[in-house]
Amino acid sequence: MKHIITALVENKPGVLARIVGLISGRGYNIETLNVGPTQDPAISKMTLVVPGDDHVLEQVTLQVGKLVDVISVTDVTGARHLDRELILVEIATDSVAQRAEVLDLATLFRAAVAGVTERSVSLQMVGSSDVVSDFMLLLKPYKILDLSRSGQIAVARGEG
Repeated sequence: MKHIITALVENKPGVLARIVGLISGRGYNIETLNVGPTQDPAISKMTLVVPGDDHVLEQVTLQVGKLVDVISVTDVTGARHLDRELILVEIATDSVAQRAEVLDLATLFRAAVAGVTERSVSLQMVGSSDVVSDFMLLLKPYKILDLSRSGQIAVARGEG
């Protein structure tokens, strides 16, 4: 099972390295990792996706929570939450028909055209990880020139 963990941390040099080192040093994998400042520039929010059973989740949250610069750690996997992922992809389009096919797929997935050249189309799409994976699967028959996938970001949702 994949666990989505969020952590509020002090925005200082070395905090990310300590957290990643702690997790990898215990032999656990980080599938995706995103870090960015919050509304308070002194605090950053990390979103980690860590595969493993409940024991792995418990160890990661306990160990990360003990670090000095960590303010809080939350497993949002089972809780009400909103998560999204961004994909940027550049696809070769060798013909007008192929360009039309790619643009039809973009419309189907609500992807936006980020750029167009004579021989390629660049798309951006935001969605759940499953939707991003489905989009990538349907793009496989085309020649993908470049692709970047952000990994998940998540926020817990309140009741009501």
